[in-house]
Amino acid sequence: MATISIIAAVANNNALGGNNDLLWHLPNDLKRFRRLTIGHTVIMGRKTFESLPDGSLPNRTNVVITRNKKASFDGCETFDSLTGAIRHHQQEDELFIIGGAQIYKHALALSGKLYITSVHHTFVKADVFFPEISDIHWDMIESSDYPKDENHRYPYTFKIFLRKKTAIIDGFYF
Repeated sequence: MATISIIAAVANNNALGGNNDLLWHLPNDLKRFRRLTIGHTVIMGRKTFESLPDGSLPNRTNVVITRNKKASFDGCETFDSLTGAIRHHQQEDELFIIGGAQIYKHALALSGKLYITSVHHTFVKADVFFPEISDIHWDMIESSDYPKDENHRYPYTFKIFLRKKTAIIDGFYF
């Protein structure tokens, strides 16, 4: 059974982005994202896929969730539900949920691990937000702080959370 992991960069006010784009540029976060997801399946919503500058992500199985059953995206598998995509890839070791906001909202209850980059800034122009991470359901097991520098306009923290295991029903954590 695959570990379902969410990977996201989230600002102080839980902002993810605005106008279907990121509100910051953190090269080390992009390197971490690539390192963690290479060789794995990445699952995303249609809008997230459309925001990728070069289309499907290389060296990964790209999955797009869309309600449009006739839609197709170059280099991607399509599913009409998150659970359908997860079930199809359940024999893999780790699946990565990479956005957007609605996919994160649905995936949070199904996930066992979170890779969060906390961007230490509040973005007022944000229009999509990450759901709250509750201490009731999650334990932070790792945290590494980084200051702003010439390549990173904002300080940030790489965090890893594991779900507190209360029950597993049909392969999903609750």
